[in-house]
Amino acid sequence: MDGRRRQSRFGQGGYQLTDDSPVYVISVAAQLSGLHPQTLRQYDRLGLVSPDRTAGRGRRYSARDIELLRTVQQLSQDEGINLAGIKRIIELENQVAALQQRVAELSAAVDGAAAAMQQREAQVHASYRRDLVPYQPPQQSALVVWRPKRPQD
Repeated sequence: MDGRRRQSRFGQGGYQLTDDSPVYVISVAAQLSGLHPQTLRQYDRLGLVSPDRTAGRGRRYSARDIELLRTVQQLSQDEGINLAGIKRIIELENQVAALQQRVAELSAAVDGAAAAMQQREAQVHASYRRDLVPYQPPQQSALVVWRPKRPQD
């Protein structure tokens, strides 16, 4: 899930649901992820998945949290990775995503600076006073010497 917006049932101008919107209570999140609610509580305590909280301290899971729960289950059950290893994998994936975003930001900044530099360079070249020294392109000339061959006597 990549942060796409979903249209709510309330029509235009209504509440916009994203993949990060905390809308699922723990029982629904457990059903959607195929895990027991107690497992979700344990994952929350371990810091593997951190759902949002309501004012009454109830957990609210987003679609992104559900996807993460499925990933944790797949890594644990299918790959045989322990929970500490899964936590480290999640941390590293988050770090990689943050670094990729930073690289994209810096790349955009470099592109903007390069464009500004080229624009400024063009302005400087346009400001040269060509009336002081008339520009004459170099003339290319060639000298060809032809000597007829003397007949042999």
